[in-house]
Amino acid sequence: MTTAIIGAGAIGSVLAANFVRGGEDVVLASRSLKHAQAVADNVGARASTVADAITEADKVVFAVWFDVAKDLLARYAGKLGGKTIIDPSNPVTVDGDGGFTKTIARDESAGQVLAALVPADARFAKAFGTQSAPTLAGGSGHRPPTAQFHATDHKEAGAAVAELIKTGGYAPVLIGGIDQSIRIEVFGDLHETTLGSTVTEGEAKKLI
Repeated sequence: MTTAIIGAGAIGSVLAANFVRGGEDVVLASRSLKHAQAVADNVGARASTVADAITEADKVVFAVWFDVAKDLLARYAGKLGGKTIIDPSNPVTVDGDGGFTKTIARDESAGQVLAALVPADARFAKAFGTQSAPTLAGGSGHRPPTAQFHATDHKEAGAAVAELIKTGGYAPVLIGGIDQSIRIEVFGDLHETTLGSTVTEGEAKKLI
């Protein structure tokens, strides 16, 4: 099984490193093939163009900003059929005070917006956006494992994402369908910025 990570920034590079360490075949892509290759070489992944990475993968993680994810879903819709699409994005931008402000309505989630854009024969899940890149990096491989919340309306996607979470060195905790994804995005009650720390699987299940 192959996972494509689209985006070789902070989140994408951490996930690539963790997945490769767990034995996953990872192909990394970004706007710059040269940059993707440099990051891939550093973490033991492969690099490719966005189009080719999506084509060969079973699971596609769009580790990019929310607005970029919307554009990519539209641009590559014809290649995403039958795949599991994973969204870690948060619909926020930096405000003038060094914090974050939401870019969509307070009662909307990036997960719900993006889920409505995926091809009908693709499976969509929200995962890996609950924690910052440093926390994702530092929380992998703990005992007991750090929880990673995920949400999906598809049983097959839930199984695929749960396995990928385990491969990354975490414990999967399903919170429900995509209508619950707002809880694991910035400002949600299960996001790192609200909880203030990582939680174990047992602690996570008490919160949901």
